[in-house]
Amino acid sequence: MTTVAPSGGATASGPAVASQLERIRGVLRIRDFRLLWISLAASSLGDWLGLLAKTAMATALAHSYQAANFALGGVLVTQLLPAVLLAPFAGVIADRFDRRHTMVGCDLARFAVFVTIPLVGTLTWLFVASFIVECFAVFWRPAKEASVPRLLQRTDQLETANQLSLITTYGITPIGAAALFSILAGLTRWLGGHWHSVAGQQINIAMYLNAATFLVAALTVFTIMTIGGRPATPAGRAPGPVLLIREGAQFVGGTPLIRGLVVGILGAFAAGGVIIGTGRIYAQSLGGGDAAYGMLFGAIFVGLGLGMTFGPRVARDLARVRLFGVSIVLSGGSLVLVAISPLLIISIITVVLTGFFAGIAYLTGMTLLGSEVDDEIRGRTFAFVQSMVQVVLIATLAVVPFLVGVTQRHRVHLGGFTATIDGSRVLLAAGGVLALVVGIAAYRQMDDRRSAPFLADLIAAVRRDTTARRRLTTQGIFIAFEGGEGAGKSTQLRLLAGWLRDRGHTVVETHEPGGTELGQRLRSMLLHEDSDLSPRTEALLFAADRADHVSAVIRPALDAGGIVLTDRYVDSSLAYQGGGRDIPLAEIRQLQRWATSDLQPDLTVLLDIDPAVGLQRARQRADADRIEASPGAFHQRVRQAFRSLAEGNPSRYLVLDAGRPAEDIQESIRGAVTTLLLTTDASGPPTG
Repeated sequence: MTTVAPSGGATASGPAVASQLERIRGVLRIRDFRLLWISLAASSLGDWLGLLAKTAMATALAHSYQAANFALGGVLVTQLLPAVLLAPFAGVIADRFDRRHTMVGCDLARFAVFVTIPLVGTLTWLFVASFIVECFAVFWRPAKEASVPRLLQRTDQLETANQLSLITTYGITPIGAAALFSILAGLTRWLGGHWHSVAGQQINIAMYLNAATFLVAALTVFTIMTIGGRPATPAGRAPGPVLLIREGAQFVGGTPLIRGLVVGILGAFAAGGVIIGTGRIYAQSLGGGDAAYGMLFGAIFVGLGLGMTFGPRVARDLARVRLFGVSIVLSGGSLVLVAISPLLIISIITVVLTGFFAGIAYLTGMTLLGSEVDDEIRGRTFAFVQSMVQVVLIATLAVVPFLVGVTQRHRVHLGGFTATIDGSRVLLAAGGVLALVVGIAAYRQMDDRRSAPFLADLIAAVRRDTTARRRLTTQGIFIAFEGGEGAGKSTQLRLLAGWLRDRGHTVVETHEPGGTELGQRLRSMLLHEDSDLSPRTEALLFAADRADHVSAVIRPALDAGGIVLTDRYVDSSLAYQGGGRDIPLAEIRQLQRWATSDLQPDLTVLLDIDPAVGLQRARQRADADRIEASPGAFHQRVRQAFRSLAEGNPSRYLVLDAGRPAEDIQESIRGAVTTLLLTTDASGPPTG
């Protein structure tokens, strides 16, 4: 089931951002998790800075264009092999040995190995050292992942902790590593003009800094005593790691939704790997050097970080299965633009776009995996996906330079521009086309809203039009009757319900407060003459009644394709508690959006009446309540609030003079409802 987040424009986005930041602050207030996150950030910075330094050193130690590409591929292949050979066993180590000791030992080993790379300074040792470093990294990662739940105070903090780790690993630290590498390139070039011994040492300096990050990570983890000790082993003989991986792979292959997710995630990371693998040669085709390479490398992760952090909010009401496939398609299209870009600045912008859409795809895919996979298979599925992501990413990085190396360079003159066409551009274009194909395939396999036209669904999501999106998938119609006391809402609602039933429609009549069993109890508290409620207590009780009303009555009827007519809805709270009680309207609106999941009527009939006339009508009834007993000034403010709401959204409101004869009012209402029915029927009934 896909949960649609409430929308609300500027007034809702501010609190949403604040809430997310507060959740992040909450997990970072936990000392031991904060220390582990610092260790992760240091290790991740070392991983990415090390990748940049190793690929730059491999290229520098080669003596020709083809040799440089083959050397680059050799370094990346040595990083691929440990993940292929050791990943199934790394989880066993994490479950059977002290995780703190495992992490500290791996970080100290990586520190020592990286120090030796610039000291030895040969291509052979670079290959060997890369292999050794990645072996320790393979064992470090599952130990870290398995330690996180033990450090948190509540299970609901795990999602926030994982999101923070993901953004740190693929967003913050790659950007920092790219910026640091570019700064070192420029700094050593400037210092080399004064001290010849410094010239050309940026790669060696980067290696030493990289080693230092792992030393910091080791010392930090060493102080986290809560992740020490040998993990508990379940009773009985546990299945071997190879069997667990095989079962996860079989589940992925046999489930269409999960298969589409995995294919899409791997395709998105393959597209990112093409950019990284071709980045250095591509930078040369643009006339740039190490600094340009660093900027392009950083740009992909700037995009990834932005996509993971902000992307889903751009179209947060779009079904996640649709957002996933579309974001991969857009990532592939952006990558094609990268391939044909003639200028560095254009390339950086299009690379950021590629990363942005890939980040949305990855975060959305991982979220769907967590919600769609049963608990008993979820761990193995995540382990399989994460292992495959690493393999695909590094495999792409390893294969791409070899393919670039066998392609000759050509110069093309276009007007005043001279463009260099080489293997890097060909591979970028091919990667973009591959992502387009993968995205379309994933979308077609996973789309669960085939009855709703995609373009209309996308436009409604971007506009935050939840009413339009609901009507794209169901023929249910929601009409609310609003107005002051004695306006005749109940009378008009009953007349309309009878007219609709005579024409064969399924109609549900309801009212607020009191439309449910719980609502009846709340109504007695809200309207009883002896109730002494503060304005905010009153607003919260109305919201509680409405939340139960929507969940138990309105939403099920709409999902079944019925027509729901309600006497009062959200606008009554905005008018009575906002306008009448002088509670800030933004606070009432936010509360109501949360209570209703932003369910809005298709049509709101506002029966406008002079409060003096309406109160005279209402007080003739035997069931007068404390709201009706409020002063006249209160009811004047309520009337003005209703009018302001209608003026602000005229397309949704039908404002009628409640002083007119009831038959005339009903005729106007039937005309508006007829138009609404015709509009809904024109979209066609939903299909299975």
